[in-house]
Amino acid sequence: MKENEYKFSNVTLAEVKSNPIVNTFIKSANDYLGIIGYTEHGIRHVSLVASIAENVLLYLDYPKRLQELASIAGYLHDIGNVVNRKDHGQSAALISMRLLKDMGATPDEAALVISAIGNHEEEVGDPVNPVAAALILADKSDVHKTRVRAADGDFDIHDRVNDAVERSFLKVLKEKKIISLQLTIDTQKSQVMEYFEIFMSRMLMCRRAANFLDCNFELIINERKLL
Repeated sequence: MKENEYKFSNVTLAEVKSNPIVNTFIKSANDYLGIIGYTEHGIRHVSLVASIAENVLLYLDYPKRLQELASIAGYLHDIGNVVNRKDHGQSAALISMRLLKDMGATPDEAALVISAIGNHEEEVGDPVNPVAAALILADKSDVHKTRVRAADGDFDIHDRVNDAVERSFLKVLKEKKIISLQLTIDTQKSQVMEYFEIFMSRMLMCRRAANFLDCNFELIINERKLL
């Protein structure tokens, strides 16, 4: 893919991060999700997803501008939770379209970002472009104990699995054409089977995303390859 296939503006991740509407919506959305019992989806999560998405395309030698668009999509992808958890990817895409337009994004650029955002959930999403593929991989790799907000006695299976994950790292092996999600799990807190019970659809989506980027996807838990 050549960079000149798209018309780009100069909207940057730094500008998106400094937009007061963006940050208010992200923080409010995270508060709302906390009330209904979801794990953390705030500034920590979206900042990490932005960084990982950018790095996926960086390590695969995609154009620098596509790398930044992936980071912008990562930062905005959960903003739709301010409306409702249901269909939040589509809500986020529509909100982001307006925000990006106001910030001066070209239609080509906005289209890449909002299509990625609208395709990041496993129920309805597909890796429709490199930005979308990178966002899927970045978002689904953020499983970690720091995301848990429930009190220990109120843990459901999602809380238990996240609480058990001590380390999560998405590794891109360009020469081998492998994208590897490497997890360290405390099996005293949650069994590996519980991870598969709730996250198998996410892992299959990651496989599709990696394949779109001409790579294979693998899942390694406690140094054992499981997928």
